[in-house]
Amino acid sequence: MAKLYFNYAAMNAGKSTMLLQASYNYQERGMRTLIFTAAFDNRAGFGRVASRIGLSSDARTFDESTDIFAQVSALHAEAPVACVFIDEANFLSEHHVWQLAGIADRLNIPVMAYGLRTDFQGKLFPASKELLAIADELREIRTICHCGRKATMVARFDNEGNVVKEGAQIDVGGNEKYVSFCRRHWVETVKGD
Repeated sequence: MAKLYFNYAAMNAGKSTMLLQASYNYQERGMRTLIFTAAFDNRAGFGRVASRIGLSSDARTFDESTDIFAQVSALHAEAPVACVFIDEANFLSEHHVWQLAGIADRLNIPVMAYGLRTDFQGKLFPASKELLAIADELREIRTICHCGRKATMVARFDNEGNVVKEGAQIDVGGNEKYVSFCRRHWVETVKGD
């Protein structure tokens, strides 16, 4: 039986690097993979997943109206799909998460979702909450805070370097906007405690 995996971490833990490496491993053995990413996340270009260390790949995109299950089902009928990879899984909708579960359960194709667990305010993303609830396997990818402890939280900064404490949950960015912290340093940075 195929499984739905949720690989989660704070920013800069190497989630996209791991996704691209895992997809490459399948492809190297002659197996077909599908990679999906959020349509509005065009940091690497539209329909591209890229890592900070220089790896990249074309990807299919999803938005609120995308039926990922239907796309994978149709593509799998054309030629077997060995694994489905989701980058920035925190940007999925809750109904997308259930589509991913359907891909694993009904099409018997493993699904590897990679994303953030929490936002800059320490709140779960809706898709991450759903993935934490229903994924078959949860895998934490670790990165470190500047103090050397495990980073589990992320803070958002504006262009002047000030901590952002309110605003939209989704604001795409990278190192110029987000910094990962351990809980203690996140509280000190964001809450001022």
